[in-house]
Amino acid sequence: MATAKPTIPSVWARERTKREQPALSRDRIVSEAVKLLDEEGIDALSMRTLGTRLNAGATSLYRHVANKDELIELVVDEVYGEVRVPEVSDPAQWRAGMTECAHSLRAMILRHPWLVAVLGQVGLADLGPNLGSQHDRMLALFRNAGFEAREAEQALNTLTAYVIGMTTSEASYLSLIARSGLSEQEWVESIRPAAEQAAQDHPHVLEGYVSLRDQDPQVIRDTDFLYGIDRVLDGLATRLPQDPGR
Repeated sequence: MATAKPTIPSVWARERTKREQPALSRDRIVSEAVKLLDEEGIDALSMRTLGTRLNAGATSLYRHVANKDELIELVVDEVYGEVRVPEVSDPAQWRAGMTECAHSLRAMILRHPWLVAVLGQVGLADLGPNLGSQHDRMLALFRNAGFEAREAEQALNTLTAYVIGMTTSEASYLSLIARSGLSEQEWVESIRPAAEQAAQDHPHVLEGYVSLRDQDPQVIRDTDFLYGIDRVLDGLATRLPQDPGR
């Protein structure tokens, strides 16, 4: 007797039902799930809660989404569709193109801060239509610049890791401020005395605090993010025989 082939635990590896109820489609479920996550965070997401918001029982949702893991795959792919990847035909503009991608990815994560908590749960995310398309178009930017196929993949992974790493910390920081009920400027000013006092025995740390006293904290975050992008791209540029972007 032939044994059944093991199923791949991913929504993207499962055949989609051809006919869906007009009142409750997968697209509607995903859209409402994103709204729920944006409003209440990842801890609030459950099939029961989502069904209540859609005026449908959890059983109805399971006709379209097998479980919560599949739902997470779907919402991750949905928000990745917001990331802009420019069409860049001139190899000399590869850095500008990748910088725009990095800023767009950062902005998307900050709009949906719950994303950073679930990225480790979507191992087959690249099979999704939006993320797959983004991935291919970003690779095209590196290939057009002159990177070989394998190194283009490595370069993209390096840049993406920087963006996600920086933005994960940034999203946590902004969530903390949001819970305080203060603006970012008010929050920074409220903790400055304690921060500078704590840094009295650490002169280099104190110097950094003092140098930023009168600066807009959002501008500081934007500047720091761009600094890192530029340094990552500087390093990647050394891998090209002649860097078209310098």
